[in-house]
Amino acid sequence: MLDITKKTKDIQGFIFINVIRALFFILALLLILLLGKIVIEGASKFNIEFIFSSPTNNMTSGGIGPAIFGTLAVTFIMIIFAVPLGVFSAIYLNEYAKDTFWTRIIRTAVNNLAGVPSIVFGLFGLGFFILFVGRGLDNVLKTGLLFGQPCLLWASATLAVLVLPVVIVSTLEALNSVPKSHRDASYGLGATKWQTIKYVVLPQARPGILTGTILAISRGAGETAPILFLGAAFFLPTLPVTDICIGDYCIPMINPMQQFMYLAYHIFILATQSSDPSKTMPIQYGSTLILITLTFLLNITAIIFRYRFRKLLGKTK
Repeated sequence: MLDITKKTKDIQGFIFINVIRALFFILALLLILLLGKIVIEGASKFNIEFIFSSPTNNMTSGGIGPAIFGTLAVTFIMIIFAVPLGVFSAIYLNEYAKDTFWTRIIRTAVNNLAGVPSIVFGLFGLGFFILFVGRGLDNVLKTGLLFGQPCLLWASATLAVLVLPVVIVSTLEALNSVPKSHRDASYGLGATKWQTIKYVVLPQARPGILTGTILAISRGAGETAPILFLGAAFFLPTLPVTDICIGDYCIPMINPMQQFMYLAYHIFILATQSSDPSKTMPIQYGSTLILITLTFLLNITAIIFRYRFRKLLGKTK
């Protein structure tokens, strides 16, 4: 009887493992075919001129330089907003906040926000940052319609809110991975709470924090829905840059109050709103290939830094 039961379990396990294996290979094949199609069709556009030049002839020729610059500018400001706030919030929740009803509510809210559709964040950014904060600043400062309009600043702030839960959750997981015995040993040697966090907890959690942060940034860089209402322009060959002059010297700086082109939005418009899709198809594939390449580079950066920090951590032990 036991042999029959054992054979039945073996057959079920064999079927289950092979079904999972087949699904994995099917998904991998679909991914390879999709990426192969994008690489083959977009390789002809993958050159210096296409990357750095501006679009011409109603987006049917030229390059996507302003879209790449706008994507990098939005991502850079998003990092400034989201990463420090997310990391410090996670440190407070994990190391300082007591386990009370309100902290459990906050943790649950953060986890739920990580699964909210991105279009909801776009509507939130329109209502809060532009109509409430921006128009409020315009009324107080008497600046006309300066802050209360779609621009690069509010798009970056909205994407920061989008990726903030991901940064907090990944940082919490990295902090929780540090053994409690290491904290107790630090306290036993007379270290303060902050010294323990700074010299014991954060160095060990740093690879996980960095990996989660870069993955969150790569997600924000590829989002389209949140910036539909927040300043992304279909055709804007000029860069959102202004010169800050000190005497005879002028330094070009990102102007956060201007509209901008965005790579993901650029691809979306070309695919859905183009008057002649046959002419813009090569540009669509080329833009998609560059966006995938940027995301891939961010992920590779996360892997490299994670490996280096783990290696340094291993040498210090």
